[in-house]
Amino acid sequence: MSDSAPDTSGTSALRGRWREALLAARGGTGLAPDPEPYADALLARWAEPQRRYHTTAHLTQVLDRVDTLAGHAADPDLVRLAVWFHDAVYRPDRSENEERSAALAERALPEAGLPDGATAEVARLVRLTVTHDPADGDTNGEVLCDADLAILAASPKEYAAYAAQVREEYGFVPDDAFREGRAAVLRQLLELPRLFRTPHGAAEWEPRARQNLTTELELLTR
Repeated sequence: MSDSAPDTSGTSALRGRWREALLAARGGTGLAPDPEPYADALLARWAEPQRRYHTTAHLTQVLDRVDTLAGHAADPDLVRLAVWFHDAVYRPDRSENEERSAALAERALPEAGLPDGATAEVARLVRLTVTHDPADGDTNGEVLCDADLAILAASPKEYAAYAAQVREEYGFVPDDAFREGRAAVLRQLLELPRLFRTPHGAAEWEPRARQNLTTELELLTR
């Protein structure tokens, strides 16, 4: 994120999206706590200084992709809440970010008025982002995972910016070690029979994503 003045309009829009998803997921009850303090607490996490790619811009982009895919999900508002939490805990030097993010959802959402079953589904979805491998028929999981991976299908310029931001987040890793680790991740992705599980993702994002991954891998292994 830049050091310029904060994007207050973008933050306001995100607060509105959080409120809409939470109210819909908890049935619109007016007696539960005000959603806004929860939005502010999450936005503060998404604005932490160690982030370069996993910022509010990423949050917005994934929410936008969920909107595109919403018709495929059984519970799109729970998927949207999972987006808010899926990288809420993010430390590039730690391996348990997803589990800690899911645990945060399990603590915060009941307090925010979400029923236990819905909270459990949000936490399950957050944990699914460890593997991005939803079971067949898990439409909520398919939408979340496709939305999260949609950056792989960005234009070449946008993809290059994403790859550079990931490198910045891992700036503490020496170049040779980063190249080796990143190349292993890219090969693992390319070996998957399919990157995207929704019909839209498979049709619109899969070919470009594979081209971007192949190009980055070639650049890393020259």
